[in-house]
Amino acid sequence: MHAQPKIVGVAEPSQPAGAVIVLHGGAQRGDSRMQVSPTQLSVVRMIPTARAVARAGNGRLAVYRLLNSWRGWDHEHTPLDDAIWSLAQIRARHPDLPIGLVGHSLGGRAALLAGAQPQVRSVVALNPWVYPTDTADLTGRRVLIVHGLRDKIAAPERARTVAANLSLTADLDFVTIPDGKHAMIRRGREFDGRAAEFTAQALLHAR
Repeated sequence: MHAQPKIVGVAEPSQPAGAVIVLHGGAQRGDSRMQVSPTQLSVVRMIPTARAVARAGNGRLAVYRLLNSWRGWDHEHTPLDDAIWSLAQIRARHPDLPIGLVGHSLGGRAALLAGAQPQVRSVVALNPWVYPTDTADLTGRRVLIVHGLRDKIAAPERARTVAANLSLTADLDFVTIPDGKHAMIRRGREFDGRAAEFTAQALLHAR
């Protein structure tokens, strides 16, 4: 079976000042590899996130959603591979623009690990599912991790450990939402709003 990642345009202004790629999560189900469906909940959940980023950009950000080729993360092909592919596509479309990544769960992990790619200037990881040993050289990047403290799937403690690793090179903020859960349904506007405001600020009003 062959699967291809796909980029979905959310906002494509004629003269953008920055570009953003929104990365979904979604765990592997069962023993066999499954293709990503546009209707799976982890994909649909990122639609309002992408729209919030577009609104915060006020017509100055080109915003895209990435649909991964496969669900989950394995050794053969990972969401990181798809994230790197999507970055190459967006750099080809917008060769001179700063790029922001916004990811949830495994998409958050992919965003953090792909943040060292060319033109990336900001990374937002929402309830990222990470390994404590995850690290990357994010020198010159602004990074925000937002984690719900009632997340039972992606441990906030792991994210704090990774944040400590990344803060050795990156300008990093770690924000907690006390009653936030993994799916970001409750307090969804806060998750989305923080991601959107941070990304617009980082790409459009660089310090």
